Amino acid sequence: MAMQPQRKLIGQILKEQGFVTDAQVKEALVIQRDKGGVIGEILRDIGYVSEDAIVTALGIQSGMETVNLDDLEIPPDVLEKVSVSIASIYRIVPVSFENNVLTVAMAEPHNLDVLDDLRFMLSCEVKGAIATESSVDGAIERYYATRKQEVDNLVKNIQTADADIDFDSFTHKEGSINLDLQEQITSAPVVKLLNYILVQAIKDQSSDIHFEPFEEDFRVRYRVDGVLYDMLPPPRHLAQAITSRVKVMSQLNIAETRLPQDGRIQLTIGGKPVDMRVSTLPTLVGESVVMRVLDRSVVALDLDRIGLRDDELLNLRGLINKPHGIVLVTG
Repeated sequence: MAMQPQRKLIGQILKEQGFVTDAQVKEALVIQRDKGGVIGEILRDIGYVSEDAIVTALGIQSGMETVNLDDLEIPPDVLEKVSVSIASIYRIVPVSFENNVLTVAMAEPHNLDVLDDLRFMLSCEVKGAIATESSVDGAIERYYATRKQEVDNLVKNIQTADADIDFDSFTHKEGSINLDLQEQITSAPVVKLLNYILVQAIKDQSSDIHFEPFEEDFRVRYRVDGVLYDMLPPPRHLAQAITSRVKVMSQLNIAETRLPQDGRIQLTIGGKPVDMRVSTLPTLVGESVVMRVLDRSVVALDLDRIGLRDDELLNLRGLINKPHGIVLVTG
């Protein structure tokens, strides 16, 4: 069996490209041995190499192309492929989309899990390209600033308008909603924020949405592929308004805040039916809410779409076609 060639080290590539000397690499290795860290970043922090030099070396090492985001004009339809939350969480920027292949710029080419996650969430082939950290962060801020500003403005509007919501008049029993309450809730800006949270969670293919009150803040988090990610936190004093709105939508008793409750919400977003299971749990600082998202449109029931390699898919189909036996899926 032929052995695969060993991948060159970043320090070696930088030296071969003439960016650093042998003495500078040895100095960085001493620092790495004493304090830890990555050779490329150590050389950059010392001032021996630039970010562009590191990107060039990473491109040679990984075999990926490099892109200069500062000189690139990204079409709006390409930007629409990736939401602001995904771009911020994974620190990637979409740069092109051709033949159902999305190319994204990233600063960490060795983190291949990012590409796998994006393939699953975006339902297309995803290819990585390397860019500097500063250019990736700058591009996210530049291209997605408008969308971030929309959320910021929404929160500011809520901060000035939520005083009009009368929590004492909330009554909701046996699935009926008081008309005065319904008018208050639908006219409140908090509805827009909650709608944004739900739509964004479904768009990012989140499995759960967590609303968690704390003494000093109120956190909203999405669970994507088993990992929780924080989104823009609403002001702490809006916790009761958001929780009450969720309880109204899921046909729960708003007046009951001392016992756990379970409910259900049925939505249609973009023509797609979405079910949500809602659970509330009282805590010392308010009610915690977890919403389980059941988007039937993203359930991959086709074997060709569950992410198996061609050889694995062939073996699985062979097993299925056998007259006897059982296939165990374990984790």
